[in-house]
Amino acid sequence: MAARSRETRSRATDTGHARDYAAIALAYAKRAASDKKQVSHCKWVRLAAQRHIDDLKRSRSAAWGWKFDPWHANDICDFMEKLPHVEGVWDKPTIVLEPAQIFVLAVVFGWRVKKTGLRRFTVVYEEVARKNAKSTKTAGISLYCLACENETGPQVLTAATTFDQAKKVFHPAKRMVEKMPALQEAFGIIPWAKSITCADNGGYMQPLHAKSKTQDGHNPHLATMDELHAHADRGLYDVMRSAFGARKQPLLWQITTAGSNTHGVCYEQRTMATKVLERSVIAEHLFGIIFTLDGPKDFEPERKVGDDPYDERNWIKANPLLGAAVQLDELRQYAIEAKNSPSAEGEFKTKRLNLWIGAATAWLNVSQWIACADPSLRLSDFRGLDCYIGADLADKDDITAVTLAAVDGTGRLLVKTWFFLPEAALARDDPASKQIVELYRQWKNGRHLWTTKGDFVDHNRVERLIRRLITALVVKRVTFDQFAAAQAMASRLNEDFANGDEPFASILAKNANNVADPAKDLEARVKAGAHQLRHDGNPVMTWMAGNAVVDRRVNGSIMPKKETPMSANKIDGIDATVNAIAPMQLPPADDGSLDDFIARMKNAA
Repeated sequence: MAARSRETRSRATDTGHARDYAAIALAYAKRAASDKKQVSHCKWVRLAAQRHIDDLKRSRSAAWGWKFDPWHANDICDFMEKLPHVEGVWDKPTIVLEPAQIFVLAVVFGWRVKKTGLRRFTVVYEEVARKNAKSTKTAGISLYCLACENETGPQVLTAATTFDQAKKVFHPAKRMVEKMPALQEAFGIIPWAKSITCADNGGYMQPLHAKSKTQDGHNPHLATMDELHAHADRGLYDVMRSAFGARKQPLLWQITTAGSNTHGVCYEQRTMATKVLERSVIAEHLFGIIFTLDGPKDFEPERKVGDDPYDERNWIKANPLLGAAVQLDELRQYAIEAKNSPSAEGEFKTKRLNLWIGAATAWLNVSQWIACADPSLRLSDFRGLDCYIGADLADKDDITAVTLAAVDGTGRLLVKTWFFLPEAALARDDPASKQIVELYRQWKNGRHLWTTKGDFVDHNRVERLIRRLITALVVKRVTFDQFAAAQAMASRLNEDFANGDEPFASILAKNANNVADPAKDLEARVKAGAHQLRHDGNPVMTWMAGNAVVDRRVNGSIMPKKETPMSANKIDGIDATVNAIAPMQLPPADDGSLDDFIARMKNAA
């Protein structure tokens, strides 16, 4: 492989490049921009394509400071297609770029500053579903920036939250070099265990992770940030972004799939990219492209519904390499699993369709919940079983919930619930509360909801119920939500019922670490049906099961919650049930896990 220099190529004929990649990129842009019904290209891809087309027109003006140079666009793509595949089975030994990949590469490397010839774009935000060759493409970009941009001492860093994640880009690049003696000879490139060096220009490539002690002190020519959605904070991003001071054309390439943290640095950068694409923010240095499904507001004119995630005709929007790196049959298998499993659904949407799920999604299937109802369930069904009580205490006009739970001899979860509400809540006459107040009255008349006098829930009455249950049954643990009144009630119960130093009543802070496992257990039992869950059919609880939404985290944890913090649609019974189930899942106490759990419940504020 001959050394690649701008001066050694003919601009007129460009005979040194295998294909006219710049023309392929333009053709892709025209197809995407003309897809006005957004059949195969989402809103953000269409806007990125239209931006390229519009910029080509703007570049004809001498007053505009950038130009598109086909040679640079072709050179990066030609270099990429000379690199070998390093994993998987392929028809050809070397990489063959798809039009969407060519578009991204050609635009980022083709646009130049007119006065200097340096790259226009210094920040890239690229979001695409899993298995669309992100790591392979990023590895090729890294090698190109290491060896082919006439940079003195280029530092190429592949940054991620963990060293293993950082290696997902570094290792493909290393293996590419190892399989290409011609590349090693042309540039003096040597692959080492944790770095790749380039003798021709004194540069190097190495992986870097968030916990590294050597984050500072770098002067990167290229920094790639893989799976940006996984970054819990902006620390590593800020280090990389601020390290470009001494470079003339530095490049920060952020590539990721969707995630769930809509308050993190990734979603912040995504939002910035969308504003640039919508032209509400002018940032000529930033290139953004997002391959995803469209929501109802992403169409012009607006539609009432967005893309159906289970309609396979929409999948190409998030998977531009569908049919190449991504196989349709594989996506169909994931879709089948997602339809039948809420947890698989979250993974399918974020990783395979590149949909952010930080906005809470509906949780339990109400029809499945109702199918598990048995109004004949009585306290006598709990006798002789190890029982657990969960409570979600409320103040003022909110609902207090108490759940009794146990597992019977067949392994089925039994759930019985009680609900309390201040009488004053039934007197509200504002229009917004009318419908829910009417439900409360119906439930009170049906003896599914108990009222207490005044404006506040009578916690003494709630405590009397809990004490009666403790006296009548074999209650192993009472678990409360994190609330001042709960602390006091737990203390009183511990004084009367605790055995030695082991607490009888505990406080469980509501966070993903604490509630994910019991919530998943409840979710799985609802889905499995009546042979795994038997509840008393309380209509208040059925209403709450329908109200609950869930945050599904990338690490697999879930957090049931109300649709909005101030929503009148309550989920107190769900919270109480999760509290009851939590200690039921503990391993035997003799391994120390119980003590750890109790300490966590006390301290995980």
